[in-house]
Amino acid sequence: MKTAIRFIALAAGLLVAQAAVAQAPPPAGSTGQCKDGTYSTAAKKAGACRGHQGVKEWYAADAATPKTPSAATPKPTSAAASKVVAASAPAPAAAAPAPAATPAAKASPAAKAAARPQAAGGGPGLVWVNTSSNVYHCYGSDFYGKTKAGSYMSEADAKAKGAHADHGKACSQ
Repeated sequence: MKTAIRFIALAAGLLVAQAAVAQAPPPAGSTGQCKDGTYSTAAKKAGACRGHQGVKEWYAADAATPKTPSAATPKPTSAAASKVVAASAPAPAAAAPAPAATPAAKASPAAKAAARPQAAGGGPGLVWVNTSSNVYHCYGSDFYGKTKAGSYMSEADAKAKGAHADHGKACSQ
């Protein structure tokens, strides 16, 4: 019986302690709380609680969604109230400049390769051998002639030099 009472008292104490911690305000400068109870000061929500089981609650405003002023403003009922409302209401903002173009999300390697100019030469019947990775790319593929270091040669020559096909896909069947 004594053990049961002690167990109940311990459980009640843990619940009270957890409730006290849950109601505590977040530390100054924190932008979110992780699922393991730690706080994050990261500027972006993505990756903020990496290694801490993810984001539980995000405090910082999302920069991608612009804040709109509320449409309903209280109407003053007396002259004194109108002065208080006028003093507390923000002044109307001038026309905001157009938002700057946000940088594109991290592009995939294939998209980066497609943006690079193709090396001179090449064509059907030749493969592009990436000399740094020893991988060859077929004519018409995303990386054909577009890696930083490489050369054109026949597929047979590439295989003779020890190069292997990109993702195991040979050009000739």
